[in-house]
Amino acid sequence: METTVEPDCSHSHVFGQDLKRPGELRSIIVIVITGTMMVVEVAAGILYGSMALLADGLHMASHAAALTINALAYIYARRHAHDRRFSFGTGKINSLGGFTGAILLAVFALFMVWESVARFISPVPIAYNQAIFVAVLGLVVNAASMFILGHGEHDRPLAGCGEENTHGHFHHHDHNLRAAYLHVLADALTSFLAIFALTAAKYLGVDWLDPLMGIVGAALVTRWSLGLLQVTSWVLLDRQGPGFIQQKIVECITADSQTRVTDLHLWSIGPNIYCVVIEISTSDASKTPEDIRGLLPPGLGLAHVTVEIHGRDKH
Repeated sequence: METTVEPDCSHSHVFGQDLKRPGELRSIIVIVITGTMMVVEVAAGILYGSMALLADGLHMASHAAALTINALAYIYARRHAHDRRFSFGTGKINSLGGFTGAILLAVFALFMVWESVARFISPVPIAYNQAIFVAVLGLVVNAASMFILGHGEHDRPLAGCGEENTHGHFHHHDHNLRAAYLHVLADALTSFLAIFALTAAKYLGVDWLDPLMGIVGAALVTRWSLGLLQVTSWVLLDRQGPGFIQQKIVECITADSQTRVTDLHLWSIGPNIYCVVIEISTSDASKTPEDIRGLLPPGLGLAHVTVEIHGRDKH
């Protein structure tokens, strides 16, 4: 039987993860839109015998499933925010959702390449008018979804040592929301390339352009997927945090010539939430960890700060 030891302390490790994030509601809205569009296309494809409509409906179903994973990540992180088994809260579930979404994007790209190559080898008749209509409808739906997922994201200013510094900025790092956004962006890109290729094929007779655009789209989706995999894996593997935040920490602490930073570990524990362990050496015996924490500006996103103080070597 699993047991947990409850420490005798009042320090919270929730870090706001028990609150609803804007991305949660946005993801749910887009899931409803995508799911509705999926049902309409699948039903119409079966009713009218349209393979184009049926195929696009099933394609929408795959993205609805991916978006559902993103929404579940938000819900799980919020509901388990007070679970003490998570040492630094549930913030990393956000990056885990983004990592999963990136993998699904890569699978989607492989599927696009597979289908495109198959169409090169064995071309199939295309019902241009119907296919263009489906592509335009898909583009409109995904453009609306992109607006919903991307609306309202702003930078937050980086504070200086004891004063506001508007020269530096750092961005929201909601990797889960980023994954959801990239899924609908990939869908919108597919629809746009399909409209271009189908229109050219209809009026110019270049049927090979349709599968070629599928490969071009797959290359772009793969690039997005790899970028998201990189940043989310860095968070999951506790990669050292942003250099400019490390620099700001060191600058604020070493403004006193008697103090120097001998070791610093900074890592992400959630979207714009960082944990830091700072080891300092000082000849001022009166300095306390609370004094050092007081030197750090609030705008850095440091939610959990541990300070170790050692006397400076005399030699």
